[in-house]
Amino acid sequence: MNDCDVLVVGGGAAGLSAALVLGRARRTVVVVDAGQPRNAPAAHMHGFLSRDGMPPAELLSTGRQEVTGYGVRIVHGTVGELTGDDESAFQALLQDGQRLTARRVLVTTGLRDELPDIPGLADRWARDVLHCPYCHGWEVRDQPLGVLWHGPDTVRYAHIVRQWTQDLILFAPDGTLTVQDHSSLSARDIRVVEGEVDHLVIDHDDLTGVALTDGRVIRRSAVFVPPRYTPHSDLLAGLGCEFDDQGWVTTGPNGATSVPGVWVAGNVANPRAQVITAAGEGSSAAIAINTDLVEAGIRAAFALTNADAAP
Repeated sequence: MNDCDVLVVGGGAAGLSAALVLGRARRTVVVVDAGQPRNAPAAHMHGFLSRDGMPPAELLSTGRQEVTGYGVRIVHGTVGELTGDDESAFQALLQDGQRLTARRVLVTTGLRDELPDIPGLADRWARDVLHCPYCHGWEVRDQPLGVLWHGPDTVRYAHIVRQWTQDLILFAPDGTLTVQDHSSLSARDIRVVEGEVDHLVIDHDDLTGVALTDGRVIRRSAVFVPPRYTPHSDLLAGLGCEFDDQGWVTTGPNGATSVPGVWVAGNVANPRAQVITAAGEGSSAAIAINTDLVEAGIRAAFALTNADAAP
């Protein structure tokens, strides 16, 4: 059966949380998941009450088991095209040629992290190259840490990372920091190393230092990189959803987009959503979607009643 009440594109925490709520609401739900979660490199996730320290893959596996217990269908694949004639008929074409039709759509496709072009950085992502101090700071607390320059927000970001260690170095290109930047960093004992980072030093599969192009090697156990994000929002753009000046889809209450019948949840619309936040947004969107379907059912029932009563 390829017709459903709700199509959920993306099977991460946001998508599965929504599917759980909708399945329990007795809706027919299909989740299409490409199987490439953003947090796949991470050994553990944190900050999720009752799930702190759980491997991300375990959370998703448990979630899939739970939602399928309520009749939710999970399709492993990628939606290549998503179209809609009106708010009650959306068609999804998967890359394998399969077609799905849904009355409502929830997009939870997440985002990708944009990293500085430094050799070795991507290979260590979510291990000892980290982006979220709230997710990973505790695990590297009191160690010699570094922050790599990645745009104007890096100084503020370094002040946040300072919460987890007294031994912090900000690596910044020559001439990047202002006098005020130097003063604020010095006031909180954040050291500054200026110059161009050449590569990370890895020894026995552990990060041990940051190497600069002038030959200096600064010992560090982990480095943080202030994140830059690009949402996986091509499907939303194809549907005609409105976007803001920064390239993020605009949303109303509970993740509703400008296109009737289409919702979003998680990192595709909220770059700062942690796993627990994304799950909550998925739940809120699911309730809104079910309410919308109920209201559509009321309108249809009235129309049918009036039609039957007509002479």
